[in-house]
Amino acid sequence: MIDTTRLLLASVALAATFAAAQAQEAPKAEVFSSWTSGGEGRALQAIKSEFEKRGGTWENSSIAGFENANAAFQNRLVAGDPPTVKQLIVGKDPAEFIALGLMTPIDDVATAGNWDAVLPKALSDYITYDGKTYLAPTGIHGESWMFYSKAAFEAAGITEEPTTWDAFFADMDKLAAAGLVPIAWGGQAWQETKVFNMVLLSQVGLDGFLKIYADGDQEVLASDGVRNTLEIFGRMRDYVDEGSPGRNWNDATAMVITGKAGVQFMGDWAKGEFTTAGQVPGEDFGCAFSPATPGMIYIGDAFGFPKVSDPNGEAAQKLIAEVVMDPAVQVEFSLNKGSIPARTDLDASLFDMCTQKGMAMMAEGKIVPEHAITLTPEAVGMLTDFVGEFWSDPSPDIDDAVAQFSAVFE
Repeated sequence: MIDTTRLLLASVALAATFAAAQAQEAPKAEVFSSWTSGGEGRALQAIKSEFEKRGGTWENSSIAGFENANAAFQNRLVAGDPPTVKQLIVGKDPAEFIALGLMTPIDDVATAGNWDAVLPKALSDYITYDGKTYLAPTGIHGESWMFYSKAAFEAAGITEEPTTWDAFFADMDKLAAAGLVPIAWGGQAWQETKVFNMVLLSQVGLDGFLKIYADGDQEVLASDGVRNTLEIFGRMRDYVDEGSPGRNWNDATAMVITGKAGVQFMGDWAKGEFTTAGQVPGEDFGCAFSPATPGMIYIGDAFGFPKVSDPNGEAAQKLIAEVVMDPAVQVEFSLNKGSIPARTDLDASLFDMCTQKGMAMMAEGKIVPEHAITLTPEAVGMLTDFVGEFWSDPSPDIDDAVAQFSAVFE
């Protein structure tokens, strides 16, 4: 005969043991990102290592290409199978997920870490929605950079960084004459849009740039600055190689690293590729702001936290949010990613000359947010399509192009 009392006690003990095991289970996070290049991978490792030191279990889910990763993430949301953490760009894009109730706020972590005191207002404004903090910023990227090969410049007889567009194109002619590819071009519309913005900033200034992308100001949109932008941007077609269409950004960076090409216009994440290749800024490669720029375009990377149903996932989210904002992690992440730390209380001497240039530009207030921060995803798509179509047309009508650009903001 079965002793039901003893069986009941054994069941209770087993249940208690199972509950205790669950309570002690390491916080497990599936981290979903588009960071797959060498520098990006090393930066992500800085977060992963500290997360694991604090008892977390990390599952990496990376898909190359931000658009590809975003599409896959949205499919996961629709299927009711969200990852624990998603790499996001601060701005309007995550605001849509938040408005739909698909993201979890991390106010308690932000309050405990006193984030308001260490983040620039221009960034903290874009990680909070309706008074709640939803994003943990990993770093700020400057997008007004022209990286160049010191060896290529020397071979072409270029002795100084071009600071005007006339000087720039004269240097591109020298690089072509030396048998090199003048501009290492990433032939994808999102990359082309970033270069377009660099030129635009140089022609309409900080205020004009903000008026266009924050206000859709028709007066600035109809100005000579926009026309000049299109002419300068279109002129770059003569200095890219036939293999540029569809080229990934890091493959373009490799052309500069190996000295096959002279310059690349890209955000400062490209610097991570140079340092991963063992190159030293100021010795092997140069980092200059794009010609004639009055300031720096910036964008912010962050981790967002989709709503999950299990307490273990919620614990993992809070732990990652803490880790991301840890001062030592911010330093290590930025050194590998090429970004500027999100925190403003870090010692600038810890960083290389390129990052210090960006930090100085931020300290002077000469920064404007990238279009993806201020525009809706629909408008971002329209802008990207416009730039891609303009670039692929070898002889566009400038008047029509000015009107098409203006139409993005109607």
